[in-house]
Amino acid sequence: MSKGKIIVAGIGPGSGDDITPAVLNAIKIADVIVGYKYYFQFIESEVRSDAQCVDTGMKKERERAEEAFNFAEKEKTVCVISSGDSGIYGMAPLIYEMKKERGSDIEVEVLPGISAFQKAAALLGAPIGHDFCIISLSDLMTPWDKIEKRIIAAASADFVTAIYNPKSNGRYWQLYRLIELFLEERSPDTPVGYIRQAGREEQKIKVTTLAEFNPEEIDMFTIVLIGNSQSYIYDDMHIVTPRGYYREIRDEEIKIGQDIMIRSFRTIENELKNKYIPLDKKWALLHAIHTTADFDMEDILYTDDKAVENIYKEFTKGRVRTIITDVTMAASGIRKGALERLGIEVKCYLHDERVTDLAKTKDITRTQAGIRLAVEESPNALYVFGNAPTALIELCGLIRKGKAQPIGIVAAPVGFVNVRESKHMTKPFKSIPKLIVEGRKGGSNLAATLVNSILTYDDAMQLKPGRDL
Repeated sequence: MSKGKIIVAGIGPGSGDDITPAVLNAIKIADVIVGYKYYFQFIESEVRSDAQCVDTGMKKERERAEEAFNFAEKEKTVCVISSGDSGIYGMAPLIYEMKKERGSDIEVEVLPGISAFQKAAALLGAPIGHDFCIISLSDLMTPWDKIEKRIIAAASADFVTAIYNPKSNGRYWQLYRLIELFLEERSPDTPVGYIRQAGREEQKIKVTTLAEFNPEEIDMFTIVLIGNSQSYIYDDMHIVTPRGYYREIRDEEIKIGQDIMIRSFRTIENELKNKYIPLDKKWALLHAIHTTADFDMEDILYTDDKAVENIYKEFTKGRVRTIITDVTMAASGIRKGALERLGIEVKCYLHDERVTDLAKTKDITRTQAGIRLAVEESPNALYVFGNAPTALIELCGLIRKGKAQPIGIVAAPVGFVNVRESKHMTKPFKSIPKLIVEGRKGGSNLAATLVNSILTYDDAMQLKPGRDL
């Protein structure tokens, strides 16, 4: 049996302070050091004066492995060095493959090192506090189509992602493609940090976002870290990806129902086809999909620019304190806690004793009659429709006559007769903020949840629904 041995050691990202004691000891006892010539500068002070150093250029990994076995078979202790961790895109896998290929009985030991992405993460703060993955963009040994599948999987699964080999003189476009794929799944505001020459004298650190990221600033000595949907930039210089413990302590006041709703909203947001719509509309859309479990809402929910925000402001300024609904079911779905908090009253005239006489006298529906009475008493209210297209048509006629000027309209009547038409009639009122569920779909529950999105708009930025449950 041969007494030779191969120690495969990760020497860290480049600083002597980042080399582990075990690796330093392996370098000191080695008869032979084998590695890429660039890395010897980081360990030369630890190499024995009588040790033999075998250095090679780039892309000579197999030759280095063969040299290691040749010396070990001569009963030498050989230390094969890799930057970072020897098992992460390093020499360890190749050494084991060659051991199998040669049928060798040489002892192989692998010593871990601090990887480049770990060093980069530490310099950036705490970007890998939750699930993460590492992807190399080098297509020398992996076909690009397979790399692209991995990029898509990482982006869609919301992994914090470290990018190795992001760019070289010959590979300039792959990083651009990666950013393109990530922007299909992630917000443009997703934090991105990159470190050039991590741990070395030439070290440079930058924090930016996915939208502002410039691949031209990247080279082969750079590690790129892309945050997940919960990552955020802290003090313009660091990235934090929460693990959850702090939030669990901080949010002890959140009840079970609200917690479920928060997690549901996050799930819905991740499954949206278009994640980059304005917060104002997204907040209403998340409520609509949460209530209906219908992702068609993404295509059929129309909102005027800043409609949710503008109606919310009208309520918070106190100029209007009334919501009118076409039917009582729509009124019952509006959260009582939110109404009390904002001092708002909901009225439905459907069962007003005056409605029956007015409907008979004018030969109109009861809901139409209810809207006529409502406009007489509250011409500036928020008007909400979840059932009756005739009621919505009535309001449009009264607006045209100058008898009503609502602060907003939620138009979600449902059905087959005059439903689409009633919504078409509503859209031309440019000065009135509107939320419209286009087509035949709608319903009182949907109308109510859209109102709830308005009343809780101050929770939208934190994506924290359900305060008033």
